[in-house]
Amino acid sequence: MSEVKISAATRTEFGKGAARRIRRDNNVPGVVYEHGLEPLHITLPGHELLLALRTPNVLIELDIDGKERQLAIPKAVQRDPLKGFLEHVDLLKVKRGEKVQVEIFVQAEGELAPGGNLLEHVLPTLPVEAQATDIPDGVTVSIQGLSAGATILAKDIPLPSGTTLAIDGDTVVLQVLAAQAEEASEGEGDEAAEA
Repeated sequence: MSEVKISAATRTEFGKGAARRIRRDNNVPGVVYEHGLEPLHITLPGHELLLALRTPNVLIELDIDGKERQLAIPKAVQRDPLKGFLEHVDLLKVKRGEKVQVEIFVQAEGELAPGGNLLEHVLPTLPVEAQATDIPDGVTVSIQGLSAGATILAKDIPLPSGTTLAIDGDTVVLQVLAAQAEEASEGEGDEAAEA
C-alpha cells in the first residue's frame, strides 16, 4: 500500500462556476468526509492527485492549508467522460489503526487444464476490510490445472494478515467455463445450407 502526501487548500466558493475556475487553474475540487462531522470542502492540485489515484486504494496524507494533516482514502472520483480529466473527488478521512472497507483486485495465475476452457472473473474486485494504513493492493489466486465447472469462492482466497472478507464467503469470485463446441455449430450451419 502506498501513501502519498498532497497539499490542499480549504475552499469557500461552491457551484459550477467556482468548480470551473478551480479546474481552469489545474486544480480539482474535493470534499473530505468524516463520520459525524460536517464535510470539509477543499481544492487539490490536479496533476498530483491524478498520479496518486493511479494506485488502487491509495492512502493520501492531506496537508490542508499548511497546518492540518489528515489521512484519507478515495471514496468517489468523477472524471470527464470524454477527456478523462478529474472533475471532483470525494475522500473519506481515516485514522491509523482504523478499519475500512475497500475493494481489492483479484489476479489469477497459472494455466487452466487443457481443453480451451475459459476463466470468468465473476468478481474482478473483492470487498474486504483492512486497516486504513495497511490496505493490500490485491490478491493472487492460483488457477493451475482447474477444469470446466471449477469455481473459486471468496472464502477460498488467501488474504493478507489483518484483512478480512466483507462479503459472504460462499460468493463465487472465479469460475471455469467449458469451451464452446465450434464443430457442432459449424455442422449445424452445413445442414441448414443443404436444406
